[in-house]
Amino acid sequence: MSERITWRRLVAVPAALAAGALLLTGCIGNEPPEEETDGGTSVNSGTSNDETGDTVTIGFSAPAADHGWMGAITSAALETAESYEDVELLQAEATNDVNAQISHIETFINDGVDAIVLLPFDGDALTEVALDAMEAGIPVINVDREFSSPFASRATILGDNYGMGVSAGTYICEQLDGQSDAVVAEIQGIANLPLTQDRSQGFADALDDCGLSVSTQVSADFTIQGGETATSNLLQAEPEIDAIWNHDDDQGVGVLAAIDNADRDEFFMVGGAGSLDVMEMIEAGDTVMHATVVYPSTQAADGVKLARLVAQDKNLGDLVSADVPRTIQLHAPVVTEDNVDQYMDLGFRS
Repeated sequence: MSERITWRRLVAVPAALAAGALLLTGCIGNEPPEEETDGGTSVNSGTSNDETGDTVTIGFSAPAADHGWMGAITSAALETAESYEDVELLQAEATNDVNAQISHIETFINDGVDAIVLLPFDGDALTEVALDAMEAGIPVINVDREFSSPFASRATILGDNYGMGVSAGTYICEQLDGQSDAVVAEIQGIANLPLTQDRSQGFADALDDCGLSVSTQVSADFTIQGGETATSNLLQAEPEIDAIWNHDDDQGVGVLAAIDNADRDEFFMVGGAGSLDVMEMIEAGDTVMHATVVYPSTQAADGVKLARLVAQDKNLGDLVSADVPRTIQLHAPVVTEDNVDQYMDLGFRS
């Protein structure tokens, strides 16, 4: 093993012992899944594809868990791997250093793993080493941040950033029905990121469809402090607001702090990503937080499942085609007080 990498070697245990798996993958199998619960979370406990097969070794690499969503991404991947007796997961040390992550993938290639699940810190920067893996006959499952070449992965699993904006905008349109002069504010993450631009475009398109538009827009940086600063500036600039969409529930901790400090509550707010903290606020119904839009933190867990299927020459259940699809994009549903119970088990702590 290379000294440049810290490994955590996980030998799987039966699914019944894997508490807290956060899964959106009940469709991966040829029979309807049976669910077990442990401490409020769900564990997929039985499909024909889940029957033990040849043991596969999967390399897993993701950025540092420096906020709640990324921490949940990694936890769900590890717990999913533990639920299979035929999966051995090699976890590279989480890092935001592109060169270190490239070294991790090179080590996976040299070790001859059966598949790689990779959430790149920077999709463009990791494309070349992902191509190297594919050329070495190791299927790569690309998670969340896309490579710049379609040849760099066997399959890609994504959230829906544009769809998040559409979902948030559609919900706000429904709540502000007929209020053509409503003031709608938007709190972005990092403004120049493609994912942020996709979210904003979806939001603008949905609002336009009902005759509304974004009245004011500020950007934070996906941090609590950034959210608080951006929101303080927003509230000072806008004396009256009807609705706010905040792109990210992690930075939303700071957003809500600024709202409390300003003693403002004339508007309702929609979050983004689907943190458990926000879902609990929605359930309680005593804050400005009325809804959030899910950006699934289960993508890498789904990636582990896909890597296992590809390595074992299996397919997704309920498909007529012979192989695992090239691209899977997960839904971005709106969580409200009417359906929050359906999503609490998938929430992550900010």
